[in-house]
Amino acid sequence: MRTQRRRPPAPAARVDAGRVARLLRLGVLLLAPALVCGCGGRRSTLAPHSPQTHLIAMLWWWMLGAAAVVFLGAVGLIALAWLRRRVPGLPFVGEREDLAGGMVVVFGIVIPLVVLIALFAAANLYVIRSSAAPSPRSTRLAVDVIGHQWWWEVWYPGTSAVTANEIHIPVRTRVDVTATSADVIHSFWVPRLARKIDMIPGRENHVLLYASSPGVYGGQCSEFCGVAHAYMGVRVFAEAPASFQSWLANMAKPALTAKAAEARRGERLFMSSQCASCHQIRGTPAQATVGPDLTHVASRTSLAATTIANSAGELAAWITNPQAIKSGDRMPDLGLSQGEVADLVAYLEELR
Repeated sequence: MRTQRRRPPAPAARVDAGRVARLLRLGVLLLAPALVCGCGGRRSTLAPHSPQTHLIAMLWWWMLGAAAVVFLGAVGLIALAWLRRRVPGLPFVGEREDLAGGMVVVFGIVIPLVVLIALFAAANLYVIRSSAAPSPRSTRLAVDVIGHQWWWEVWYPGTSAVTANEIHIPVRTRVDVTATSADVIHSFWVPRLARKIDMIPGRENHVLLYASSPGVYGGQCSEFCGVAHAYMGVRVFAEAPASFQSWLANMAKPALTAKAAEARRGERLFMSSQCASCHQIRGTPAQATVGPDLTHVASRTSLAATTIANSAGELAAWITNPQAIKSGDRMPDLGLSQGEVADLVAYLEELR
């Protein structure tokens, strides 16, 4: 009788350490650009400049840490299950089934549940309340912001000051921002200074704006509001109280009279063309409110809701072909000659 030879058990698969290391390096290389692009710049939520956004940033880091613990725990369980797996032809050599089930319950249910409850309580009972809309008695300045497709109208109640797309506030001062919309739903968000707030037609929402140090803080409409939504930026200038008061006094004044001959021709062209039917220049016959107020447009650092810099060349390009700079905006091409554009630029450059 022939004796059947017993086949040796199949060897357990081995982990290719080199391959795992290469995959980890590849993952880091793929994630690094996203982390750098998402967390840097003037609109970073991880560079807070107010007590309110500091709490938000801390909550974000705690959420990241908790997520990392849960994720690593899950990866560890997967790795343990793979290393202790059943091999065909061999008896089960893993941990006891009751212990494995307990680990799944702890890492899959208990820890995530505790973490989520703790983060929910911290966010709703502390962070949101600390960054909620302030009471009028606790603020020293009020600013009204109205969202338009696709620019920001900024008023300072109690004064004649009005501007667009750039908000000036005194540093280390609690500012009550009243936000609403003239057309569709927008969202006002300056990540380094305040949490976001919706701007809803027919309704006023409030948010506390505070800057711990001087600087320029970028913001953005964070609610999709139409074709040019991505080009609806805003800038907040936090400056010394004396500088702010000087700026506010200048914004409350009517426009200066054009001096240069070229500027005077530009003023006449502005008043007789479609420009005056869309824009307001206080102290002149132009009193329309379709587009931004241009009374002191030359004092701003940007044009088209921070899309381009406010320079003579960029202003001329904007007047000549606005759709090439901000596709979808409501400003039409007036078909002006180069000479007429130069005259308009000369006039607008004097409005400081």
